Amino acid sequence: MTEEETLRQLRARFEALAHTAAEPLRRFLLRRIDADSAEDVLADTLLVLWRRIDEVPAPASDGTYDPDEVLPWCYGVARGCLANARRALSRRARLAERLARTAQPAPAASTDHSDLYRALKTLRALDREVVLLWAWEELAPRQIAQVTGLSPNAVSIRLHRAKKKLATQLERKSARVDGHETGEERRSIR
Repeated sequence: MTEEETLRQLRARFEALAHTAAEPLRRFLLRRIDADSAEDVLADTLLVLWRRIDEVPAPASDGTYDPDEVLPWCYGVARGCLANARRALSRRARLAERLARTAQPAPAASTDHSDLYRALKTLRALDREVVLLWAWEELAPRQIAQVTGLSPNAVSIRLHRAKKKLATQLERKSARVDGHETGEERRSIR
């Protein structure tokens, strides 16, 4: 059998499968999600069915599929595609929410972060990257370890030391504010 004949047979099998399963799958999906999403998930399901055509229960000798034999398998595939679509929708919603939070203008009093940026520049490049992944990307040390290639323990240690150094740098910047007395100045006045 040539490659062209094999492809023709596979195409005929898929068309018979789609003829048997497409409408029941559409109804199955419409009972679970909105119409537009159902069409997208149906397309994904049919794509998976095409890719896994050899795993589909075999057709009858006349090339047709018995719905009682094939639909449960197809519903299983559709459930997987539906779960993928829901996860993608959830990720998009979380991203939109996160973007909305970051797009909101910061209050006027906190717009000057020059001291923080200067303090960050005092850190070594890898320590700065660890801090930024932790603070801005909200990654846990275990996740930062995957990004940087360090061990989770090394990340935790670097993060602890970097935060301590940043705190020290920022305290020095705010320790003496013009017009304010510190505790030591008050004692010396007495």
